[in-house]
Amino acid sequence: MSSQSSIDYTRAAALAKALGHPVRMQIVDLLLRMGECLTGDLSDRLPVAASTASQHLKVLSEAGLIKGEINGPRRNYCVDTDVLQELQDLLERLPRPYEAKHDHGC
Repeated sequence: MSSQSSIDYTRAAALAKALGHPVRMQIVDLLLRMGECLTGDLSDRLPVAASTASQHLKVLSEAGLIKGEINGPRRNYCVDTDVLQELQDLLERLPRPYEAKHDHGC
């Protein structure tokens, strides 16, 4: 079995898409750097309005990258490190640039 056939491209694309916005990357980075779950409002730590932060959290949550209670009066956010590790594992299965064969002069 080649390393390509073991890649779940659909899952990798969904996770990458969820991280495909600078604010969502910033949210994940912030939560990882804190080293713990954040309880309270995250929007005061981001360069966006609370409603925009909420939308970004929803995207990350739907992809499984953020877990915890997001809606309602009590807010508790943390990165699901297992899912983040899953994405890293999926990306590591791609061939390294120096391993790829370039027969087209690219």
